[in-house]
Amino acid sequence: MTPRGIHLQYTFEARGQEGAQIENPLFDLLSAVQSEGSIGHAAKALNQSYRHVWGALKRWELTLGNALVIWAKGQPARLTPFAERLVWAERQARTRMTPHVEALRTELGRVFARADDASLLLLEVFASHDLGLPRLQLLAEHQHALHVSLRFAGSEEALRALLDGRCSVAGFHVPRLAAGPSLFARALRPLLRPGTHKLIGSHWRTQGLMLRPGAAEQQPLQALDGAALLRELAGGRLRFVNRQPGSGTRRLLDHLLAQAGLDAMQIDGYDSRVEATHVAVAAAVASGKADLGLGVEAAAHEFGLDFRSLAVEDYYLVCLKAALDTPALLALRTTLASAAWAQALQTLPGYGVHQPGEVLSLKRALPWWHWRAVKTSKPAPKPAPPAA
Repeated sequence: MTPRGIHLQYTFEARGQEGAQIENPLFDLLSAVQSEGSIGHAAKALNQSYRHVWGALKRWELTLGNALVIWAKGQPARLTPFAERLVWAERQARTRMTPHVEALRTELGRVFARADDASLLLLEVFASHDLGLPRLQLLAEHQHALHVSLRFAGSEEALRALLDGRCSVAGFHVPRLAAGPSLFARALRPLLRPGTHKLIGSHWRTQGLMLRPGAAEQQPLQALDGAALLRELAGGRLRFVNRQPGSGTRRLLDHLLAQAGLDAMQIDGYDSRVEATHVAVAAAVASGKADLGLGVEAAAHEFGLDFRSLAVEDYYLVCLKAALDTPALLALRTTLASAAWAQALQTLPGYGVHQPGEVLSLKRALPWWHWRAVKTSKPAPKPAPPAA
């Protein structure tokens, strides 16, 4: 037998199903041939045409690489020994799976029944990785029965998902910068559109460098502050674990390096040692795979690492202006504005609420934001035709 694989699927139909019955066209067909003794009678029992049943048998034989039915003139059709073993094995499997299949069908029915509940609130959220958002997810469920489907991605990928209509809310973070051009302005301005998007305040967090405490090889580093550690890092003598391209944390590193006049290409691991979350970066440092990593203070605390602060940044949620007053977004904004959200962040080192639940303009939230519509010059007038 050379099957190409076992594929499970389910369908919605007007009629229900009892018990742990599992329908499979191959075994329904083989059982009909076995009990009826001919292709014609099997087709009639299955309410199918002879031609359809014949073709189906040939396709299954090709898929399985074995003959399934023996035909002999003047004798009833019967299954080959291989087909008989196949039917026997499938019946054994059905018997063993009965309680699991029934439990699965019951659970699917229970979950899909909720689709009829008009009060059910759902939000698809793409967001830059953050240790506070899972707590917001639980809080929204508990307070307002708001079900937040949370998917972590880089800041830029999250904003693109919102632009593409793949989510209802995007989450991104930026350091508290003075007005003026920056890497963040160049990266985020094409992805945020005044009049289309609205920012919602959420929280602040502290980012910095993480290093192992007490490691003998890192003793000279213990007395250095964040800025000095950054200079050491750019000297190429320390192993660094970076975040993935497009992430806000990697953008923060690039900004800090540019601000200090340091070359990112001198960093050991800048492109070759990359992780997708703050927790993964902290784990890499804690395990000794890297000497330093950039991430939030709470991740460093979770893995017992020393932490040197480099920047305080604000975390924002973004939605379409048209969706701002929908029931799901109103529930999210109310959750953010609640005292429970502030309390949920108190146990995360380096975290706190920042304008929680407030609807903010891009200019108010991002002082480096200067949106100017591109002026299009009027086309030059066509020259008058020459006089006759």
